[in-house]
Amino acid sequence: MEKVEWKVDGMDCTNCALTITKYLQKEGMKEVKVNFIGGDVNFELTGDKSKEALSKGIEDLGYKVQSEQRSMVNPKRTTIFTNHLQRFLFCLPFTLVLMLHMLPWHIHFLMNPWIQLAICLPVFFVGMSYFGVSAVKSLRRGIPNMNVLIAVGAVAAFVYSLIGTLGNYGMDYIFYETTATIITLVFLGEWVEHKAVSTTQKELNKLAGNQKVMANMIAFDDEHKEQIFPVENNQLRNGDLILIKSGEQVPTDCKILWGEAYVSEALLTGESKPLFKQKKDILIGGSLFTDGTVKAQVTAVGKDTVLSNILNLVKQAQGEKPPIQQLADKISAVFVPAVIGIAILTFLLNYFAFDISGTQSLMRSIAVLVISCPCAMGLATPAAIAVGLGRATKKGVLFRNAKSLELFKNITTVVFDKTGTLTTGQLSISNVECKNISEEDFKRMVFSMEKFSNHPIAKAITTQWKINNPISWKKVEEIKGLGIKAEDKDGNIYELGSYKMAAAYTSQSTHIAYLVKNNSLIGWFDMDDAIREETADVIKYLHSKNIKTILLSGDSEERCNKLATIVGIDEVYAEKTPEEKLKIIEQLNAASPVAMIGDGINDAPALAKATIGISISDSSQLAMQTAQVVLTNNGIKHLPLALGLGKHTFFTIKGNLFWAFIYNVVAIPVAAMGFLHPGIAALAMGFSDVVLVINSIRLNYRKVI
Repeated sequence: MEKVEWKVDGMDCTNCALTITKYLQKEGMKEVKVNFIGGDVNFELTGDKSKEALSKGIEDLGYKVQSEQRSMVNPKRTTIFTNHLQRFLFCLPFTLVLMLHMLPWHIHFLMNPWIQLAICLPVFFVGMSYFGVSAVKSLRRGIPNMNVLIAVGAVAAFVYSLIGTLGNYGMDYIFYETTATIITLVFLGEWVEHKAVSTTQKELNKLAGNQKVMANMIAFDDEHKEQIFPVENNQLRNGDLILIKSGEQVPTDCKILWGEAYVSEALLTGESKPLFKQKKDILIGGSLFTDGTVKAQVTAVGKDTVLSNILNLVKQAQGEKPPIQQLADKISAVFVPAVIGIAILTFLLNYFAFDISGTQSLMRSIAVLVISCPCAMGLATPAAIAVGLGRATKKGVLFRNAKSLELFKNITTVVFDKTGTLTTGQLSISNVECKNISEEDFKRMVFSMEKFSNHPIAKAITTQWKINNPISWKKVEEIKGLGIKAEDKDGNIYELGSYKMAAAYTSQSTHIAYLVKNNSLIGWFDMDDAIREETADVIKYLHSKNIKTILLSGDSEERCNKLATIVGIDEVYAEKTPEEKLKIIEQLNAASPVAMIGDGINDAPALAKATIGISISDSSQLAMQTAQVVLTNNGIKHLPLALGLGKHTFFTIKGNLFWAFIYNVVAIPVAAMGFLHPGIAALAMGFSDVVLVINSIRLNYRKVI
């Protein structure tokens, strides 16, 4: 199945997203995710429907798919107004003139209904060209949106006034200023709302803005002389040579071939301290050179870069809906028909039951229509999630889905792996012991086996021991949680691993790894691994929040207990295989929600089973794919931030939903009882969403730790 990722213009609220979602699902598309805040539409293309046909279908709904291919076939049509601010500024003078007749001293010519009609018509046409068209298209698809309410309210006031004008019934029947005021103030409210909502994307937009930069490409002329010329980074290809100088941004992922530099990866990890990079080191696109010059080879471009993957991860998370939003979505889906029903009931009750004049009954019905706000309920969750994910991304915390944000509020236990998680994973060999074999041969055997593993111990061995003549094995097998087994061309069997693998041959259990040849122990070695400097503070923070801490490791019990004592961990499970780790997580999960943080291949099953799996950025790819949260700053320093942001984002969503429900519960009856003029109601509706956005934006500045 082909995965399609589109940007769609014109989505204003959750009903818009729901309209597109239902259309794509009806056409047979799978895994449909629509985020109206960012305009992102993702789905898996199935069946015989072409992308062109689907794009045309979305455009028939009133939205615009940003596609270079379609824009070449159908050039963008010129429109008079491109945004709500322009519409508001056009309508405002006409509306102000219409409202002059409401002043204590009457302007005689404005009391003429036909003049008021002429002044109102431009505003009415502009309003209907947007609200009316959108309303009709949404009704045609059976998913009425908020614009239906605005259009019905404005049309009701206009038609009532037109009948009064044609029948010469007098000024008591003329409400052209109501029509103009509704349209003008809703345009203002929509523009303010869009500006406010766009700020929720601030951090993500910063990342996206760093995807397009200029690069210094290196090429060679016929005389093999080096030539340097500028190109856009989207023109680069894998294998191209580039020059990066002090003060420049790394244009794409690459590997240093020559030179040294200090590089700030704050954009991706939240760490402002520059890192030293030298030959063979990897540079991440989007990071910034603070000092130095290098020549590098491009290793990834476009969607394959680290920055692009991070952006996609965040966008996917924004498209996810946590459980708390499900009730709001159900209400939003029936909100518009319900409000229209309430508006009709308002007119009938006021006119027949309470003996209110037809004019006033109609004005109250219109007020009910325009003050009702389905957008508020649809915006409550996406706005908070956009801000929460943006702040998290800025600090080097990536959420794979929005559900994780909500789940953090229930976490009572955090389980840690040891090597590479609580420790730096930068191991150094401290002692080597051999039996009936030279140290040189021992190192050669160990190196030849470890080069096939991604375990932190293996990485340390292959980095520190430079062996130029490794053994060519007939067969090599990595046994998760134990070690490596290899067979040479003469049939000798070698086993390298933890004490569990060598327990039958020695009683000394304190060494890091043992080498066994044909069921005979021939040596072992020890390693030192520094504890991460932030580990003790993170454990202390968790304890302050009454969160239990557990160390779950395949390492020896002695080393695990020693580490736990130093940093203050509550409970220790040592010398555990991946299967045993999985069973322990299952047991802990059954008792209470558990977060598991690890980095190795042997952690992947446990990460997937935990309520929330958390991996660090230098983890294996498998661990990063099974975890729901990724810490990109090569450590656990921002684990408290992830926990705090998760909880506070959930609290913000609850606050937003409370406001959205209360606003409509209070506003609709107030309008129905005649305490609000339709114009004021339109303004209140437009700015109700702004309250939610402002509350969400507070997440950027709120103390969460």
